[in-house]
Amino acid sequence: METGIKRRKTRAVYIGRVKVGGGAPVSVQSMTKTDSSDIGATVRQIKELEKIGCEIIRLAIPTHQAALALAQIKKKISIPIEADIHFNPKLALESIKQGVDSVRLNPGNITDPEAIKAIVKSARQAGIPIRVGLNSGSVKGWFKSGLRRAIAPGKSIPKSNWQSISEAALEYTKYLQLLHFNDIMISLKASDVVTTVNAYRYVAGKCNYPLHLGVTASGTIEDATIKSAIGIGGLLLDGIGDTLRVSVTGAPHDEVKIGYKILQSVGLRKAGLEVISCPTCGRCEMDIVRIAGKVKSLVESMPALKRKDARVAIMGCVVNGPGEAEDCELGIAGGDGFGFLFKQGKRIRKIPEAKIVSELIKEIKAL
Repeated sequence: METGIKRRKTRAVYIGRVKVGGGAPVSVQSMTKTDSSDIGATVRQIKELEKIGCEIIRLAIPTHQAALALAQIKKKISIPIEADIHFNPKLALESIKQGVDSVRLNPGNITDPEAIKAIVKSARQAGIPIRVGLNSGSVKGWFKSGLRRAIAPGKSIPKSNWQSISEAALEYTKYLQLLHFNDIMISLKASDVVTTVNAYRYVAGKCNYPLHLGVTASGTIEDATIKSAIGIGGLLLDGIGDTLRVSVTGAPHDEVKIGYKILQSVGLRKAGLEVISCPTCGRCEMDIVRIAGKVKSLVESMPALKRKDARVAIMGCVVNGPGEAEDCELGIAGGDGFGFLFKQGKRIRKIPEAKIVSELIKEIKAL
């Protein structure tokens, strides 16, 4: 698919073997929902996420025990780990010692200059990047810190939320630069979509570091899907973004699936078989809702098919049906009790409505 998107040029960093920025494909991340000190449960969840395409996994590290578990977890999985650190700089140092591939530091609560120097030294020796991860809910801590007063003496606190997030990110990265450290990523997340988008757009114009996209605390799956599709999708259309995590109050598997769907929708990643179906109207002459639902369900139950990049159109009438079907690898354009099968843009044969699902699945398998 030709997108016409001109992606923002950025430095490249490597989280394990995954290149982030520098023109690399936008990678899809998730975050475990387990207790990170529970090695067995955490490994099981990560392996499940690996199967559906998760490329980077982030783990919350709230305790020393959780940090110590990282080496054992890393041995048992195939994707790189980012350690999520808040409040306690010693946990960042221990996580690096245990072999993580990246650390996330929150400028709202990791502000001691000497502690940051120690983390930077350790990250440099390990050859791993640091993500400067801002959240609107904790950004006030940065503006109360002595480090901020030293970095930006006399500078006022921005009035708007998006400006606060943006300025905090740029000031924190300035301090890392003063320490001669440039393997940096930035994230600027808020639960409000407009705040998030404004912050990313502003910072994108002020630096060339790769950006990790996300709308934080975006809710359960319906709300998270809508907010992320608008916020992340809008930024991607602007050419902004190098890696992403969809935030869902629920299973991390949904985060990965939605992330790929967003990238597929804007043409930046192929994500397996895509089923296109019409919304139906008074012209519809067959049960498109049933047929599309059944085909989608059967396709998703076949893991091997997810790796095939193709589009299947299921259309209910002659207005847009033939055109959409011709534009896909496979398609059905419905009539009264039958559908015409299209393959690679050509009309192949007429199929009774009762056999459309079974015939279409056979054709999908034969792609």
